[in-house]
Amino acid sequence: MARTPGQAARRDPDWEGVRLHVVSGKGGTGKTTLAAALALALAADGGRVLLIEVEGRQGIAELFGIAALPYEERRIASVSRAQLGLPAGEAPAGEVLALAIDPEQALLEYLEMFYKLGRAGKALQKVGFVDFATTIAPGVRDVLLTGKACEATRRKGPDGRRRYDAVVMDAPPTGRITRFLNVNSEVAGLARIGPIHTQAQAVMRVLRSPETAVHLVTLLEEMPVQETVDGITELRDAKLPVGGVMVNMVRPPVLDAAAVAAVDGDHREEVALALGEAGLGGRSRRAETVRAAVEPLLDPLLEQAREHAERVELEREQRADLQQLRLPTYELPLLGEGLDLGGLYRLAGELKRQGAA
Repeated sequence: MARTPGQAARRDPDWEGVRLHVVSGKGGTGKTTLAAALALALAADGGRVLLIEVEGRQGIAELFGIAALPYEERRIASVSRAQLGLPAGEAPAGEVLALAIDPEQALLEYLEMFYKLGRAGKALQKVGFVDFATTIAPGVRDVLLTGKACEATRRKGPDGRRRYDAVVMDAPPTGRITRFLNVNSEVAGLARIGPIHTQAQAVMRVLRSPETAVHLVTLLEEMPVQETVDGITELRDAKLPVGGVMVNMVRPPVLDAAAVAAVDGDHREEVALALGEAGLGGRSRRAETVRAAVEPLLDPLLEQAREHAERVELEREQRADLQQLRLPTYELPLLGEGLDLGGLYRLAGELKRQGAA
């Protein structure tokens, strides 16, 4: 079921019970932006949400206009329903923390946890072993990255309650997401027993549980939609839990359906008359003078109308393809003024209204 910008949300969110939200998408679709917006939306009812980055691009820091994130969980935003343009409730403001996972630091942490290497682990880092291990064995790297997210999802405080209400992972692109998450097959040739194998099994228990949902971000364009369809097929084949589809940068229609349908006809005279009546022909009342003034505008306007009609038809086809997936679908508007923090909070409000959080 597709939901469009501004549409009222259902009373209950679509992902009740999900604690780990994995956000992927083809490059250029805005997956980091929507991962951050989803984190804000999930926190708006007084929740505590961890936003994780695994690709080392520091995209989260850039979005929020802060210094590069270290390998530690750091508070980056507070958020209330009112800040998202929603009716204020009784819940206090929530908070979003962020973590940029460094594979080398994660491996050192892992070596200390399972092998008690301590200083020896740091010595391995100095001689380049850690970088070698995470490069030569990418399956191990992915276990470390996904393992950290799963650990945060299950972590409890001294009072026995979950440390985070939700964890949002800004994950690798769609073409790589299934392999990244399917860590069991990745480490099968590296370790059939031992701590790495045990860690991979624990990670997969979380990733394949009802507590996890993998959301894909797309645009209403042919290549991103096809990659989304293919990605969902791969996720389902790997028995990984598919979440929703977030359609980003949706442009509002400029022409109504009747105008789009009529764009292929010969409408030069009608358009010329309309331009003249709108005053674009100058102050003269003479038909010849008005026509001479509006004539240079006709071809560019008609060409723009044809291009717009083609785009509308293409988007209609892409929407139809997405509807065939039978997944919750959320449409986020194109913010023509560019994306600042205000825009990020606006997108979070849209996700909240449409039931994504």
